[in-house]
Amino acid sequence: MTHHAQLDWHDGQPFSRAFGDVYFSRASGLEETRHVFLQHNALAERFAALSEHGQFCIGETGFGTGLNFLCAWQCFEQHAPATARLHFVSTEKFPLAPADLQQALALWPELASYSGELLAQYDILTPGWHRFVLRGGRLTLTLLVGDALDTLPELDARIDAWCLDGFAPAKNPEMWQPALFEQMARLSAPGATFATFTSAGAVRRGLIAAGFVVEKVPGYGHKREMCRGHLENAPERGWQAPWFARPAIPPSERSAIVIGGGIAGAASAASLARRGWQVTLLERHGQLAQEASGNPQGVLYTKLSPHFPPLTRLVLAGYGYSLRTLHTELPQGETTWQACGVLQLPHEGDSPQKQAELAAAGWPDGFLRTLGQREASELAGLDLPSGGLFFPQAGWLNPAQLIARLASHPNIRQVLGAQVTELDWNPVERLWTAYGQDGPLAIGAVVVIAGGAEAAAFDLTQHLPLKRIRGQVTVAPATAESRRLKTVLCGEGYISPARHDSHCFGATFKFNTDDLSVQPDEHRENLAMLSGLSPSLYRALGGDGLAEQPLGGRAAFRCTSPDYLPIIGPVVDRAAFLERYRALGQDATRRLDSPAPWVEGLYVNTAHGSRGMITAPLSGEILAAYLEGEPSPLPKPLLDAIHPSRFLLRGLIRQKLKA
Repeated sequence: MTHHAQLDWHDGQPFSRAFGDVYFSRASGLEETRHVFLQHNALAERFAALSEHGQFCIGETGFGTGLNFLCAWQCFEQHAPATARLHFVSTEKFPLAPADLQQALALWPELASYSGELLAQYDILTPGWHRFVLRGGRLTLTLLVGDALDTLPELDARIDAWCLDGFAPAKNPEMWQPALFEQMARLSAPGATFATFTSAGAVRRGLIAAGFVVEKVPGYGHKREMCRGHLENAPERGWQAPWFARPAIPPSERSAIVIGGGIAGAASAASLARRGWQVTLLERHGQLAQEASGNPQGVLYTKLSPHFPPLTRLVLAGYGYSLRTLHTELPQGETTWQACGVLQLPHEGDSPQKQAELAAAGWPDGFLRTLGQREASELAGLDLPSGGLFFPQAGWLNPAQLIARLASHPNIRQVLGAQVTELDWNPVERLWTAYGQDGPLAIGAVVVIAGGAEAAAFDLTQHLPLKRIRGQVTVAPATAESRRLKTVLCGEGYISPARHDSHCFGATFKFNTDDLSVQPDEHRENLAMLSGLSPSLYRALGGDGLAEQPLGGRAAFRCTSPDYLPIIGPVVDRAAFLERYRALGQDATRRLDSPAPWVEGLYVNTAHGSRGMITAPLSGEILAAYLEGEPSPLPKPLLDAIHPSRFLLRGLIRQKLKA
């Protein structure tokens, strides 16, 4: 498990206790960074040579204080075309705590406008991958928290320039290994360069063995020599499952149709719009956020497992991204959202012992902590039956406020009351047309279907195994006593602090029903849940008499998949897929090479279930990475775990589907 870096401060500069080394030159870390990494990767010249809407990707080993990133960012803004974008992918085994990063970056006042924006999003970093969107989407930082030899093999990217930083090979020999250089070669784009402060023989020999040309050049200051070079002999690419590969054909133009005005659709539209795409957002209702995203309060709920299955890894990545998005896009307030914390109380299947095991998994300080009954009650503001796990960064949000903000980008055209009945592909112009009952609604090179379970309503997507689960929330007026609730309580269900003098709590799970009318029986279920979660709060709201009072509420359908992971990515032609890969039914280990039969320009983003506020905001970045050829914001195995084709693949292997 990853922990924050342990630092000493020598004459105001950070020093790593673990590696016994400084983070940057005592003389001038800024000038050393510019000399070693910017100058010897020729970044200013290469940034200036980018085309309109061009992009450049830098890979780094050792994020440290972020100094290389900030210098590259400054150089990019000074030299690159206004529409170009920079991607910076960096590994870090021991990320700095937020306060330490702020103290370190205060040494460089000339970078204050850049470091300030980074620090506004930089918070406690859990193990895994973290996506930062900066300067309105002109820059993305993908920070891989973990050992570089674990994270880089899971990266899907094309790196144009490498900054080989980190602590000196003598201080950190575990990183400077042949495996690192082999991963660099695998991930490098044609013509990729590298620069590093070290000229150690083992590093030079390792880079040469991996296919790089290595040149010694003068170092900075008292450092006599450093190394730079480029990839000359690209390694043969190993076999990759073609059914999970990126579609090879780029879109004919930067235009998209997004179907569905909930959080998944708004996130998809926003990520593309930030990259200069012209997006038409189609919503069948008269307003956005009318389905499951229309509940008055959603919870940033991070139910985790200490064993790190795919769902936990996805939730951690999405949780951080959702929090960064909220802090960037919405001011906190009673209408929008509040980072009031979430207190997870034990319930059936989630015993105090399991909570203790989870808390002992070695999370970074400040991410979660175990509270006893007394401390939990004091923090919540009301007596609670037990202690639990407290997530101080989390809280509640009004989904409609976030959706409205994401959909307000000037590159997004909203068309409301637009029920899509048909999608038609023109192979000559390579454009899609979305039709409604009265004719065309929108034209675009790409279609993203993000309408919950309705995503399977089209011929090309009807094979997706989507299911709808009805959920009803209850809304009760706050009382003088209930207003003391200061944090979200979660267990079998949830209840949030008052918003506009009402509490929202629930929600029920009902299968096999098409009825969305509010049901008194389900209000009673929610009240029973609340009475078990917090008897004192139940009494504060009116106790047993609540069931006889007029209660507010709403019902909506969650959309889920059989494995309860979302479905995000490109769509294949079902019949062609089953025919092309039918040999897997006899031998699932066969390494077939035929490219997947992609439906050109068709993507889905659905099945976020009850975790939509955690997983859906990040989903837009996942789709943008597919469409723009960018570094993915998630590890490759996790991308495969949420890929739309996974169900067809499983059906073939289990011989439940035939061509």
